[in-house]
Parts: sequence; C-alpha cells; structure tokens
Amino acid sequence: MRPSILYPLFAPLESLSGVGKNYMRLLSGLCGNKIVDLLWHFPSSLIDRRCNLKLNMVQNGKIWSGKVRVVEHCPPKSKKQPYRIVVEDETEQLILVFFKIYAQSLLNNFPVGKEKIVSGKIEIFNNCLTMNHPDYVVDVSTPEKLPEIEPVYPLTAGVTNKMLIKLMPQVLARVPDFPEWLEQSVLEKNGWDSFKKSLFKVHYPQSFDDLEPNCPARRRLAYDELLANQLSLAIVRSKMKHTQGRSIAGDGHLRRKLMENLEFELTKAQQRVIAEIQSDMAAKYRMSRLLQGDVGSGKTIVALMTMLNAVECGLQTAIMAPTEILAKQHFESLAEICSKIGVEIALLTGSIKGKKREGILTRLISGEIDILVGTHALFTDDVVFKNLAYIVIDEQHRFGVNQRLKLSEKGRFCDCLVMTATPIPRTLVLTQFGDMEYSKIDELPAGRKPVVTSMLNLNKLNEVKSALMHKIKNSQTQAYWVCPLVEESEKVDLSAACERFENLKETFGDMVGLVHGKMKEAEKNQVMERFKNGEIKILVSTTVIEVGVNVPNATLMIIEHAERFGLAQLHQLRGRIKRGFEASNCVLMYGYPLSAVARERLNIMRKTEDGFEISEKDLELRGGGEVLGTKQSGFSNFKIADLSVHSELLYAANKHAELILNRDPELRSPQGQNLRTLLYLFERDEAIKTYNAG
Repeated sequence: MRPSILYPLFAPLESLSGVGKNYMRLLSGLCGNKIVDLLWHFPSSLIDRRCNLKLNMVQNGKIWSGKVRVVEHCPPKSKKQPYRIVVEDETEQLILVFFKIYAQSLLNNFPVGKEKIVSGKIEIFNNCLTMNHPDYVVDVSTPEKLPEIEPVYPLTAGVTNKMLIKLMPQVLARVPDFPEWLEQSVLEKNGWDSFKKSLFKVHYPQSFDDLEPNCPARRRLAYDELLANQLSLAIVRSKMKHTQGRSIAGDGHLRRKLMENLEFELTKAQQRVIAEIQSDMAAKYRMSRLLQGDVGSGKTIVALMTMLNAVECGLQTAIMAPTEILAKQHFESLAEICSKIGVEIALLTGSIKGKKREGILTRLISGEIDILVGTHALFTDDVVFKNLAYIVIDEQHRFGVNQRLKLSEKGRFCDCLVMTATPIPRTLVLTQFGDMEYSKIDELPAGRKPVVTSMLNLNKLNEVKSALMHKIKNSQTQAYWVCPLVEESEKVDLSAACERFENLKETFGDMVGLVHGKMKEAEKNQVMERFKNGEIKILVSTTVIEVGVNVPNATLMIIEHAERFGLAQLHQLRGRIKRGFEASNCVLMYGYPLSAVARERLNIMRKTEDGFEISEKDLELRGGGEVLGTKQSGFSNFKIADLSVHSELLYAANKHAELILNRDPELRSPQGQNLRTLLYLFERDEAIKTYNAG
C-alpha cells in the first residue's frame, strides 16, 4: 500500500554499500533497521576543521588542521611505546603519535621531506605539541579531501562517526524529489526550503546555528512530522465520529434521584463536562472522549451521572481501574449512593473467586447488574454482559489501547470515556489523545483547603519525627512517608522504604505500616485496609500510593529526596492528602547538592497546586520523554520534533490538519495525495487504514 516513491527509503539498511550483518545489527540498535530510520538520525554537533592558525598559536585541546613537512620518524624502542613522527610548519614542531603501529605503512605515507595536510586534536605532552592518530592525513595536491565542516552524530558502541559520515551520502541519494505537500503560502511565511533541501541542510550543517532545533531546516522537518501526527489523529477522530453507535438518552429519573441524595452541589465545571459527555452519548455515533481532572476535582461523580444515563435506558455500564485497591475504592464510593437510588452495582477483581464470582457472572449475563466495577479481570472471556453500552476507564495510561478495545468489544457499539487525574500538558493531549474528544474539569469543589507545601533539608529529619509524634498524639492525623527505593542501592544513595520503616518503628511502634511494589497484592491490600481504618497512623511507602488511594484522615505527607521525583509525580503524591476538607501539609525533604533544576521543581510545588500548570512546567523542565515521572507506554517520542521547543508548531499543525480535512475529507485531491505520501513517510499508516476500512 505504501507509494512506490517511498520504496528506496523503506529498504533495509543492509541494501547500503558497506553494511553487513554485524554493522546492520549495531545500526538497528542505534536508530532502526530501515534507511529512513538513518535519515532521521540527525547530527548533534560539528567539528570545524577550517584553521588559519600556525602551530605556535594553537591552543591545547583544540582541533587543528594545517600543512606540515615530515622531519623524521622515531620508531619505538619497545612494544609498549608508540610510533612517533616529527612534523613541522614554519613556526613550530608537532609530534604525530600512533599507538597502532604499521611501520612500513607509516614510512610510505610520511616520506621524510614531503608535505602533508593533517587534522586532529592538539595536546601538549612534556612541553611538546602532539596529535594522537590524526583524524585526516591528506596529500597537498588534494586538499578537498579534508572536510572543512564535519557533522558529529550520536553514536553507540561499535559505530564510529566516520562510518556514519560515509553512509549518509548513500542515504540522502535515496531521497526522491517529493511533490510538495505544504502550501506555498506556508513555505513563504516561514522561510522554509523544500523537504529534500531541508534534509541536506540538517545533515551538512555549516555552523552551530544549523544544529539548533529552531533553525529553519529543522523547523520545517519538525512541522512535517507534527502535521503527519495531527493529520492522522484527525482522520481517526473524524471516522470515529461517523462510526455507528447507538443513541443513549435516558429520561433522567435516576440522575434526579442522585442529585437529591448528594450532600454537595456539582461545580460548574462538572456540570459542563456532564453535558458534553451526555451530548456525545445521545448522538448516533460512538463516543470516544478523554476526561482530565485534577486530583479531587470530582471525576467519579461525573462518571456515575453519565453511567446512570445509560442505566435509565436499560443498558449496562462498566468502570475499570488499574489496581484492585482503586477498583475497590470506586466500588465503595459508588455502592452507597447506588443503593439509595435503586441501581445494582457489583465489584469483580482477580481475587474474587469461586461461588461469589459465579454469582456475579450469572447476574451480569442476566442483566441484573447495572454497573460493574473491576480491574483487568473484566477482560477474561467468561465475563459476559447482557447489554453493555458504556465503559469508563480510569487512569488510561495504565492500560494499552488493545485492552480498551477488548473491553469495548464485550458490548455493541460501546461508548467509551477515559478518565485521568495525571496532569497531561496540552501538547501531549494533542499528540497522544488527539483521536479522542476532550473534556477538562478545571475547578475544585468549594470548601477544599489548600495543601501547605514546605521544603526541608534531610538533616532536619529528627525534628520532623518529633513534630509528627506531637501531631499524631494530639489529633486524628494520619501521615504518608514516601521513599524512592525499596532497598539500598550502591548506585543511588537514597533512604530505602524498608530501612525507614524499621527506623520509624523504633519511635512509633505498631503505628507504622509499610507498602511497596515488591509486596504481594493481598499483603499490600491488607496494610492499606488497616491504614484506611486508622489502625496504622504512618504509612511508609514507595510510589505505589501515587494513584487513587483515598484516606480522608491522612493530612500529612513527607517525601524523602523529593528532588529525585518528577513534578507531575510529586503532584500526584501530594494529591493523596487533598481528599478531605481538613488543612493538609506536605513536606518535601531534599539532600545536597541540589541542582538548579531540582530547586526550581520544588519551588514550583511550593507555589502552586494547579496540576495543569505543573504539567506544563514539567514538560518544560524535563522535555517530552518522561512527563509522568516515569516513562509511560502510549507517550510516543517524536524522531524530529521536540515538544518542549516546537509546541507552537504543534498548535499550527493541529489547525492546519483541521483545515485540510474540511477542504478535502478523503485526501483525494492532488494535494491530498501528496499528504498521503507524508503520512506513509512518517509511518502514520493507521490513518490510511482507517480510510480504507471505510
């Protein structure tokens, strides 16, 4: 299906001259196994070999190129010594040093009295100028063989810069003269060259300015990649809007009952989002919508209101959470209100077995259960619904797209709502969830008090323990104590959770509990249950408590080595103490030395609780690769574009993609055909498959 014009670029690297199986394996590890992968492997620096200085003016550690005369050869007196050749210009002598000794070859290449052009790094050793293994040795009759500007590529073990420089002309020769997919007005407005010219400029930089991500050539290529991304997502989103679904519009009787039983009023943001979701559900096409809301913004009640819309129509709904703790928490928070309004709700997790599980499955297939809350256990083949119409997925990034589809296949034309409390920057919403409609709850319920966040050096640890003892003795306060690692590591000198647990037990006794990722699920759940019930006052933990745990009495959090966490992860952790309406405190403990970036991160945490603002700062400080504190599947990295630099190009590409599809929805025009080539070039084939699937 790929256009024939692209065949040369999608050939294997082995088709290049000089690339055998071993070198192919090394290159695959560096960039990929296709010629196009090497095409996107851009230089990260350059070597300027232009030099007008004489030897007596050269500085230690600098690259020097110049014409020299061979004075004498100094063969080694033992095998451990290098071979030396003394050369000179009219001002100074230079010693060429060779550790790999091929004496006859060196004698042939450097005849005494002859002139040569050499280039390499100058070092001063024993008050003499030396050059170890010159990078280039060129005859004075062919000075053009010495490159004036040499690109420097990112490398891996076994791949040298010279190898890549030798391969790149072959790679660039495969690039065809593509018919232009960007409008002339876009090129003129930005001062951009053609795609091919831009590629050549990137691979043959003439100055350090040409290496900058915002130089015109790189911006042009970044825009091409972002346009391919936004166009493919817009195509999928457009097709989803026209994928057959069912109109779900209840009569409102259950939602009215719910509102009568709520002890609080919905915020305007919640009301707006509910209206957006219900409008989608009422349409005859399938819904696919992302709901983003900060910790404590009330996403669960939004999910319930919209699920009741389906239940009013006699349909079933499911809500899936990534962990058993979170699924159980959802069930407990929903079950009480559901019993008051006459809605049947059940919980299904991996630990529910035997007759209890059989009973749930029987009631599910008969249609008695209106809302099923569960974990990955909902994927199993024996979980069969009578009439599943609406699914809600909590913390989308914990699930793969295939898992989401597998659950939706258990119903007919299922609408899907994906919820996340993880703050995602607008740029990543566009690039990773651009195939979905988007809602945002940007308002917290009235009465929520801010968390007071402070910074303390780790040498104040004993003072923190004393203050914690006073707080626990004089109130109902419970506390989280978060550590980055489970056990000591020689590489990373951090306080381990197990060691901190033992240390705190000496002071607090049985009031201290411990949870970490290496514990069995049942053991972890037992400790969490004791903490929720108030038996445990201090929970020492790794970041397993990051998402979803709800203990309103826990109003204090201490995070050790907070400088080692990402901004978004610190925000998620702090969200654990925003569940109640009491004043809360978060203590960020740090060790020295504290880098400027780490200090800025901690200061941002002190100044704001706005998850959306924090997520933007996180992207700015950390780049696009690790936005959630840990690398999450589903957040793909671009090969050319850098979202922390090219965000305005992304927004432009987003608008451009909309205009393109409004003008040419099927990409049938000549310009549309060119854009199809762009989609294939950046391997956005799923968009073309969407078209072909009708």
